[in-house]
Amino acid sequence: MTKMGQKTTKIIEKIKSVIGKEEQLSPSPFMNWLKPVALAAEYGSLTFEYKIREELTNPMGHLHGGVIAGMIDDIMGATVYSLDKSDYFVTVNLSVDYFAPAMLGDVVQAVTKVVKEGRTIVNVECELWLPAKKRLLAKASSNLMRLQ
Repeated sequence: MTKMGQKTTKIIEKIKSVIGKEEQLSPSPFMNWLKPVALAAEYGSLTFEYKIREELTNPMGHLHGGVIAGMIDDIMGATVYSLDKSDYFVTVNLSVDYFAPAMLGDVVQAVTKVVKEGRTIVNVECELWLPAKKRLLAKASSNLMRLQ
């Protein structure tokens, strides 16, 4: 059995080729609107960073909770996509715990990990960090299901 991180795919290699650059990483318009910068890519794990722009904030200037959930859901989907499965997968549940705010101008990092890769369901976890303060902003888990 191959352990997570020891395998690679064409998609992971493509992500690795643009590490550190703001690129259109995805066929998803939403992901491209978020403007992630890839920092790391391994089988079953991605790390992206996002600069908090004004359109991502709430009226208090904090990163909007819905945007946090959207970032997490999107990178989790990208993590499953990077496994190079032949079918599409969709989110069937998403549980997010929020711990701290991020502000306009901050850079946040999202780190994912596939917990269990099944034929029909893939379980993924994500942590969203404010690296400048070494602060955990949010933690999430999700199940994504193969479309038949």
